[in-house]
Amino acid sequence: MRQAGTYSGISRRNNGPHSLPLARIKRIMKGSSDEVKMISGEAPIVFSKACELFIEEITKRSWAVTVQGKRRTLHKEDVASAVVATDVFDFLVNVVDSDHHRSSTGNSDKSDPAVILPETRVL
Repeated sequence: MRQAGTYSGISRRNNGPHSLPLARIKRIMKGSSDEVKMISGEAPIVFSKACELFIEEITKRSWAVTVQGKRRTLHKEDVASAVVATDVFDFLVNVVDSDHHRSSTGNSDKSDPAVILPETRVL
């Protein structure tokens, strides 16, 4: 039987200073749909961990773009390039597309040869 407060190895004790604010996550979850009424205490913990993993992945891919540009500071244009070059981030293309158009040579095509990133890993 599963221990109270534990879901897939993520326990409530992992809510230290490095985790995302659970109240904010719960507010976002409830605001996503009028149909969402009740959310268990464990669900925001799982979402918090998923968000952390997402941030790590997009940061790694953005950093690869930064290194290719022979720079040491990650810029929003690097994030935009990583998003455009990675199929799994297609849902973010509209978010970064306007900035990416202004900062690039006008080519926001996923086949942009200036951006060479490792293949996307699907979990």
